[in-house]
Amino acid sequence: MRPPPGPWWLLLWLPPLATRPAGARRGEEAAALSVARCKALKEMDLIKASASDCYCYNQNSQMDWKYIWSTVQVKVTSSALLSIIYITERHNCQYPETMLSFFKCVIHKFWSPKESNEITIIINPYGETVCFSVKPISNYTIHVNQNIIDFKLFLIFVAGIFLFFYAKTLSQSSAFYYSSGTVLGILMTLVFVLLLVKRFIPKYSTFWALMIGCWFTSVYVVCQLMEDLKWLWYENRMCILGYVLTVGFLSFAVCYKHGPLVDERSRSLLKWTLQLFSLFLIYSGVSVPQFAYTVILLILLSRSLHYPMKAFSHMRWKMKKWFTSEKLAVTYLTEDEYREQTEAATTSALEELRQACRRPDFPSWLAISRLQTPKK
Repeated sequence: MRPPPGPWWLLLWLPPLATRPAGARRGEEAAALSVARCKALKEMDLIKASASDCYCYNQNSQMDWKYIWSTVQVKVTSSALLSIIYITERHNCQYPETMLSFFKCVIHKFWSPKESNEITIIINPYGETVCFSVKPISNYTIHVNQNIIDFKLFLIFVAGIFLFFYAKTLSQSSAFYYSSGTVLGILMTLVFVLLLVKRFIPKYSTFWALMIGCWFTSVYVVCQLMEDLKWLWYENRMCILGYVLTVGFLSFAVCYKHGPLVDERSRSLLKWTLQLFSLFLIYSGVSVPQFAYTVILLILLSRSLHYPMKAFSHMRWKMKKWFTSEKLAVTYLTEDEYREQTEAATTSALEELRQACRRPDFPSWLAISRLQTPKK
Protein backbone atom coordinates (compact mmCIF):
# COMPACT_ATOMS: atom_id res chain seq x y z
CA MET A 1 0.00 0.00 0.00
CA ARG A 2 1.35 3.41 -0.96
CA PRO A 3 2.00 5.87 1.88
CA PRO A 4 -0.24 8.94 2.05
CA PRO A 5 1.06 12.15 0.48
CA GLY A 6 2.57 14.91 2.57
CA PRO A 7 5.71 15.48 4.64
CA TRP A 8 7.35 12.44 6.10
CA TRP A 9 6.96 13.63 9.69
CA LEU A 10 3.19 13.37 9.37
CA LEU A 11 3.62 9.61 9.40
CA LEU A 12 4.45 9.86 13.11
CA TRP A 13 0.92 10.97 13.97
CA LEU A 14 -1.18 9.40 11.21
CA PRO A 15 -4.31 7.56 12.39
CA PRO A 16 -4.43 3.78 12.03
CA LEU A 17 -5.00 2.52 8.52
CA ALA A 18 -8.30 0.95 7.65
CA THR A 19 -6.79 -2.29 6.43
CA ARG A 20 -4.44 -4.06 8.81
CA PRO A 21 -3.22 -7.62 9.00
CA ALA A 22 -5.40 -10.02 10.92
CA GLY A 23 -2.43 -10.89 13.12
CA ALA A 24 -2.13 -7.29 14.20
CA ARG A 25 -5.79 -7.12 15.21
CA ARG A 26 -5.54 -10.41 17.11
CA GLY A 27 -2.37 -9.14 18.84
CA GLU A 28 -4.10 -5.94 19.89
CA GLU A 29 -7.11 -7.87 21.23
CA ALA A 30 -4.84 -10.19 23.22
CA ALA A 31 -2.89 -7.19 24.54
CA ALA A 32 -6.11 -5.47 25.58
CA LEU A 33 -7.17 -8.58 27.49
CA SER A 34 -3.76 -8.91 29.18
CA VAL A 35 -3.73 -5.23 30.17
CA ALA A 36 -7.31 -5.46 31.47
CA ARG A 37 -6.24 -8.24 33.82
CA CYS A 38 -3.40 -6.16 35.27
CA LYS A 39 -3.74 -4.55 38.68
CA ALA A 40 -4.05 -0.77 38.79
CA LEU A 41 -1.46 1.14 40.79
CA LYS A 42 -2.20 4.33 42.73
CA GLU A 43 -0.20 6.75 44.83
CA MET A 44 0.86 5.51 48.27
CA ASP A 45 0.11 1.87 47.35
CA LEU A 46 2.02 -0.85 49.17
CA ILE A 47 1.60 -4.27 47.56
CA LYS A 48 3.20 -7.49 48.77
CA ALA A 49 3.06 -10.53 46.51
CA SER A 50 4.98 -13.65 45.62
CA ALA A 51 3.57 -14.75 42.26
CA SER A 52 4.28 -13.19 38.89
CA ASP A 53 1.73 -10.56 38.00
CA CYS A 54 1.30 -7.48 35.84
CA TYR A 55 0.58 -3.93 37.00
CA CYS A 56 -0.52 -0.74 35.27
CA TYR A 57 -0.36 2.90 36.25
CA ASN A 58 -3.06 4.87 34.48
CA GLN A 59 -2.58 8.53 33.68
CA ASN A 60 -4.44 11.13 35.74
CA SER A 61 -7.46 12.55 33.99
CA GLN A 62 -7.63 15.66 36.21
CA MET A 63 -4.70 17.97 35.68
CA ASP A 64 -3.33 19.99 38.60
CA TRP A 65 -0.85 22.77 37.89
CA LYS A 66 0.96 22.31 41.19
CA TYR A 67 2.21 18.94 39.89
CA ILE A 68 4.08 20.45 36.95
CA TRP A 69 7.37 18.86 38.00
CA SER A 70 5.98 15.81 39.78
CA THR A 71 6.82 12.18 39.02
CA VAL A 72 5.54 8.84 40.26
CA GLN A 73 8.16 6.47 41.61
CA VAL A 74 7.38 2.75 41.58
CA LYS A 75 9.93 0.78 43.60
CA VAL A 76 9.98 -3.02 43.40
CA THR A 77 12.13 -4.72 46.04
CA SER A 78 12.81 -8.36 46.83
CA SER A 79 15.26 -10.45 48.79
CA ALA A 80 16.17 -12.33 45.61
CA LEU A 81 16.71 -11.26 42.03
CA LEU A 82 13.70 -10.17 40.03
CA SER A 83 13.10 -8.77 36.56
CA ILE A 84 10.56 -6.43 34.99
CA ILE A 85 9.18 -6.75 31.49
CA TYR A 86 7.26 -3.91 29.93
CA ILE A 87 4.02 -4.85 28.19
CA THR A 88 4.60 -3.34 24.76
CA GLU A 89 1.90 -5.20 22.85
CA ARG A 90 -0.39 -2.21 23.29
CA HIS A 91 1.91 -0.34 20.90
CA ASN A 92 1.41 -3.09 18.31
CA CYS A 93 5.14 -3.77 18.08
CA GLN A 94 4.67 -6.71 15.76
CA TYR A 95 3.06 -4.50 13.12
CA PRO A 96 4.06 -0.90 13.94
CA GLU A 97 1.93 1.51 11.95
CA THR A 98 3.95 4.69 12.55
CA MET A 99 7.57 5.57 13.18
CA LEU A 100 6.63 6.90 16.62
CA SER A 101 5.20 3.51 17.62
CA PHE A 102 8.32 1.82 16.29
CA PHE A 103 10.64 4.01 18.39
CA LYS A 104 8.52 3.42 21.50
CA CYS A 105 8.78 -0.31 20.97
CA VAL A 106 12.54 -0.09 20.52
CA ILE A 107 12.94 1.97 23.69
CA HIS A 108 10.84 -0.42 25.78
CA LYS A 109 12.69 -3.38 24.28
CA PHE A 110 16.26 -2.26 24.85
CA TRP A 111 15.87 -0.05 27.92
CA SER A 112 14.16 -2.60 30.15
CA PRO A 113 15.72 -2.79 33.65
CA LYS A 114 18.15 -5.60 34.38
CA GLU A 115 17.70 -8.23 37.04
CA SER A 116 18.25 -6.78 40.49
CA ASN A 117 17.03 -6.86 44.08
CA GLU A 118 15.61 -3.37 43.74
CA ILE A 119 14.17 -1.83 40.59
CA THR A 120 12.82 1.70 40.41
CA ILE A 121 10.54 2.93 37.62
CA ILE A 122 9.93 6.66 37.10
CA ILE A 123 6.52 7.36 35.56
CA ASN A 124 5.02 10.59 34.27
CA PRO A 125 1.62 10.94 36.02
CA TYR A 126 0.14 12.71 32.99
CA GLY A 127 1.75 10.55 30.32
CA GLU A 128 0.67 7.30 28.78
CA THR A 129 -0.46 4.27 30.72
CA VAL A 130 2.57 2.21 31.78
CA CYS A 131 2.12 -1.53 32.20
CA PHE A 132 4.80 -3.96 33.32
CA SER A 133 5.06 -7.54 34.48
CA VAL A 134 7.11 -8.67 37.49
CA LYS A 135 9.03 -11.94 37.22
CA PRO A 136 10.14 -12.77 40.79
CA ILE A 137 11.86 -15.71 42.43
CA SER A 138 10.57 -15.06 45.95
CA ASN A 139 8.34 -12.53 47.70
CA TYR A 140 8.50 -8.94 46.51
CA THR A 141 7.08 -5.57 47.53
CA ILE A 142 5.81 -2.74 45.34
CA HIS A 143 5.76 0.76 46.80
CA VAL A 144 4.25 3.65 44.84
CA ASN A 145 5.25 7.17 45.84
CA GLN A 146 4.65 10.55 44.18
CA ASN A 147 7.30 13.24 44.26
CA ILE A 148 5.60 16.63 44.27
CA ILE A 149 8.72 18.30 42.86
CA ASP A 150 11.31 16.23 41.07
CA PHE A 151 14.40 18.40 41.17
CA LYS A 152 15.91 16.57 38.19
CA LEU A 153 12.96 17.64 36.05
CA PHE A 154 13.16 21.18 37.39
CA LEU A 155 16.89 21.44 36.65
CA ILE A 156 16.34 20.09 33.12
CA PHE A 157 13.59 22.68 32.58
CA VAL A 158 15.76 25.57 33.82
CA ALA A 159 18.72 24.33 31.77
CA GLY A 160 16.54 24.30 28.65
CA ILE A 161 15.42 27.91 29.16
CA PHE A 162 18.99 29.03 29.88
CA LEU A 163 20.33 27.22 26.81
CA PHE A 164 17.70 28.76 24.52
CA PHE A 165 18.45 32.36 25.46
CA TYR A 166 22.23 31.90 25.59
CA ALA A 167 22.52 29.76 22.45
CA LYS A 168 23.91 32.64 20.40
CA THR A 169 26.53 33.48 23.02
CA LEU A 170 27.58 29.85 23.40
CA SER A 171 27.82 29.35 19.63
CA GLN A 172 30.35 32.19 19.46
CA SER A 173 32.38 31.04 22.48
CA SER A 174 35.67 29.24 21.86
CA ALA A 175 35.64 27.69 25.33
CA PHE A 176 32.22 26.14 24.69
CA TYR A 177 33.41 24.83 21.31
CA TYR A 178 36.45 23.05 22.76
CA SER A 179 34.66 21.75 25.87
CA SER A 180 31.61 20.46 23.99
CA GLY A 181 33.82 18.82 21.36
CA THR A 182 35.83 17.08 24.07
CA VAL A 183 32.71 15.86 25.89
CA LEU A 184 31.17 14.70 22.60
CA GLY A 185 34.30 12.72 21.79
CA ILE A 186 34.31 11.04 25.22
CA LEU A 187 30.61 10.18 25.51
CA MET A 188 29.72 9.64 21.85
CA THR A 189 32.86 8.51 20.10
CA LEU A 190 31.01 7.06 17.12
CA VAL A 191 29.22 10.36 16.42
CA PHE A 192 32.49 12.28 16.77
CA VAL A 193 34.31 9.96 14.37
CA LEU A 194 31.43 10.14 11.87
CA LEU A 195 31.62 13.95 11.90
CA LEU A 196 35.34 13.74 11.13
CA VAL A 197 34.85 11.47 8.10
CA LYS A 198 31.80 13.35 6.83
CA ARG A 199 33.57 14.68 3.75
CA PHE A 200 34.46 11.13 2.64
CA ILE A 201 30.78 10.08 2.54
CA PRO A 202 29.38 10.89 -0.92
CA LYS A 203 25.64 11.04 -0.18
CA TYR A 204 23.87 13.04 2.49
CA SER A 205 21.23 10.33 2.89
CA THR A 206 23.94 7.81 3.77
CA PHE A 207 25.52 10.22 6.21
CA TRP A 208 22.26 10.95 8.04
CA ALA A 209 21.38 7.26 8.18
CA LEU A 210 24.78 6.55 9.75
CA MET A 211 24.35 9.55 12.05
CA ILE A 212 21.02 8.27 13.38
CA GLY A 213 22.48 4.80 13.89
CA CYS A 214 25.61 6.11 15.63
CA TRP A 215 23.53 8.46 17.78
CA PHE A 216 21.16 5.74 19.04
CA THR A 217 24.05 3.34 19.55
CA SER A 218 26.01 5.91 21.57
CA VAL A 219 22.99 6.82 23.69
CA TYR A 220 22.28 3.16 24.36
CA VAL A 221 25.89 2.45 25.36
CA VAL A 222 26.01 5.52 27.64
CA CYS A 223 22.73 4.57 29.33
CA GLN A 224 23.91 1.01 29.88
CA LEU A 225 27.21 2.22 31.32
CA MET A 226 25.45 4.71 33.61
CA GLU A 227 23.52 1.85 35.23
CA ASP A 228 26.76 0.04 36.09
CA LEU A 229 28.90 3.14 36.57
CA LYS A 230 29.48 2.54 40.28
CA TRP A 231 30.59 -1.04 39.73
CA LEU A 232 32.77 -0.11 36.75
CA TRP A 233 34.45 2.67 38.72
CA TYR A 234 35.48 0.34 41.54
CA GLU A 235 36.50 -2.54 39.30
CA ASN A 236 38.09 -0.76 36.29
CA ARG A 237 39.03 2.67 37.59
CA MET A 238 42.35 2.86 35.76
CA CYS A 239 40.83 1.74 32.45
CA ILE A 240 38.09 4.37 32.68
CA LEU A 241 40.59 7.11 33.52
CA GLY A 242 42.84 6.00 30.67
CA TYR A 243 39.96 6.02 28.20
CA VAL A 244 38.73 9.44 29.33
CA LEU A 245 42.18 11.03 29.21
CA THR A 246 43.15 9.47 25.86
CA VAL A 247 39.90 10.09 24.02
CA GLY A 248 39.49 13.51 25.64
CA PHE A 249 42.99 14.57 24.55
CA LEU A 250 42.46 13.31 20.99
CA SER A 251 39.08 15.06 20.77
CA PHE A 252 40.55 18.32 22.03
CA ALA A 253 43.45 18.00 19.58
CA VAL A 254 41.07 17.50 16.66
CA CYS A 255 38.94 20.48 17.74
CA TYR A 256 42.08 22.60 18.20
CA LYS A 257 43.31 21.63 14.74
CA HIS A 258 40.07 22.68 13.07
CA GLY A 259 39.80 25.77 15.25
CA PRO A 260 36.63 27.44 16.57
CA LEU A 261 33.77 28.33 14.27
CA VAL A 262 34.38 31.56 12.38
CA ASP A 263 31.86 31.18 9.58
CA GLU A 264 28.57 32.91 10.32
CA ARG A 265 26.66 30.08 8.68
CA SER A 266 28.26 27.46 10.92
CA ARG A 267 27.61 29.55 14.01
CA SER A 268 23.97 29.98 13.05
CA LEU A 269 23.65 26.23 12.49
CA LEU A 270 25.14 25.55 15.92
CA LYS A 271 22.83 28.15 17.52
CA TRP A 272 19.75 26.57 15.92
CA THR A 273 20.89 23.12 17.05
CA LEU A 274 21.32 24.32 20.62
CA GLN A 275 17.93 26.02 20.58
CA LEU A 276 16.27 22.89 19.20
CA PHE A 277 17.93 20.83 21.92
CA SER A 278 16.83 23.39 24.52
CA LEU A 279 13.19 23.01 23.42
CA PHE A 280 13.56 19.25 23.86
CA LEU A 281 14.91 19.84 27.38
CA ILE A 282 11.99 22.14 28.21
CA TYR A 283 9.52 19.52 27.00
CA SER A 284 11.30 16.77 28.92
CA GLY A 285 11.59 18.86 32.09
CA VAL A 286 7.87 19.04 32.92
CA SER A 287 5.18 16.47 33.60
CA VAL A 288 2.29 18.45 32.13
CA PRO A 289 2.59 18.60 28.31
CA GLN A 290 0.22 21.59 28.04
CA PHE A 291 2.50 23.65 30.26
CA ALA A 292 5.50 22.69 28.12
CA TYR A 293 3.67 23.72 24.94
CA THR A 294 2.74 27.07 26.51
CA VAL A 295 6.30 27.80 27.62
CA ILE A 296 7.73 26.81 24.23
CA LEU A 297 5.20 29.04 22.45
CA LEU A 298 6.01 32.00 24.71
CA ILE A 299 9.74 31.50 24.21
CA LEU A 300 9.36 31.36 20.44
CA LEU A 301 7.21 34.49 20.49
CA SER A 302 9.62 36.31 22.78
CA ARG A 303 11.86 37.10 19.80
CA SER A 304 9.03 38.77 17.90
CA LEU A 305 7.82 40.55 21.07
CA HIS A 306 11.22 42.13 21.63
CA TYR A 307 10.47 45.29 19.65
CA PRO A 308 6.95 45.88 21.09
CA MET A 309 8.34 45.50 24.61
CA LYS A 310 11.11 47.96 23.78
CA ALA A 311 8.55 50.49 22.48
CA PHE A 312 6.41 49.98 25.59
CA SER A 313 9.43 50.66 27.83
CA HIS A 314 10.19 53.84 25.91
CA MET A 315 6.58 55.06 26.26
CA ARG A 316 6.59 54.29 29.97
CA TRP A 317 9.81 56.28 30.40
CA LYS A 318 8.25 59.21 28.54
CA MET A 319 5.08 59.16 30.66
CA LYS A 320 7.11 58.91 33.84
CA LYS A 321 9.08 61.95 32.73
CA TRP A 322 5.88 63.94 32.13
CA PHE A 323 4.24 63.16 35.49
CA THR A 324 7.30 63.53 37.70
CA SER A 325 9.25 66.69 38.53
CA GLU A 326 12.74 67.02 37.23
CA LYS A 327 15.55 66.49 39.65
CA LEU A 328 17.69 69.47 40.57
CA ALA A 329 21.03 69.53 38.85
CA VAL A 330 23.93 69.55 41.30
CA THR A 331 27.06 71.47 40.30
CA TYR A 332 30.30 71.80 42.19
CA LEU A 333 31.83 75.22 43.05
CA THR A 334 35.36 76.25 42.29
CA GLU A 335 37.63 77.61 45.01
CA ASP A 336 37.19 81.23 43.89
CA GLU A 337 33.39 80.87 43.73
CA TYR A 338 33.40 79.30 47.19
CA ARG A 339 35.46 82.18 48.63
CA GLU A 340 33.21 84.83 47.03
CA GLN A 341 30.02 83.20 48.28
CA THR A 342 31.55 82.78 51.75
CA GLU A 343 32.44 86.48 51.99
CA ALA A 344 29.00 87.52 50.70
CA ALA A 345 27.19 85.24 53.16
CA THR A 346 29.34 86.44 56.09
CA THR A 347 28.73 90.10 55.28
CA SER A 348 24.99 89.51 54.96
CA ALA A 349 24.87 87.62 58.26
CA LEU A 350 26.79 90.37 60.11
CA GLU A 351 24.46 93.02 58.70
CA GLU A 352 21.43 91.05 59.88
CA LEU A 353 23.03 90.73 63.30
CA ARG A 354 23.59 94.52 63.51
CA GLN A 355 19.98 95.21 62.57
CA ALA A 356 18.80 92.77 65.23
CA CYS A 357 20.99 94.34 67.93
CA ARG A 358 19.68 97.84 67.16
CA ARG A 359 16.10 96.88 67.88
CA PRO A 360 14.78 98.42 71.16
CA ASP A 361 13.44 95.08 72.42
CA PHE A 362 16.78 93.25 71.95
CA PRO A 363 18.12 91.91 75.34
CA SER A 364 21.64 93.28 74.97
CA TRP A 365 22.80 92.61 78.55
CA LEU A 366 21.60 88.98 78.37
CA ALA A 367 23.45 88.44 75.07
CA ILE A 368 26.66 89.99 76.43
CA SER A 369 26.54 87.87 79.61
CA ARG A 370 26.55 84.71 77.51
CA LEU A 371 29.69 85.66 75.57
CA GLN A 372 33.03 84.23 76.64
CA THR A 373 34.87 87.49 76.01
CA PRO A 374 32.43 90.40 76.22
CA LYS A 375 35.17 93.02 75.60
CA LYS A 376 35.85 91.65 72.16
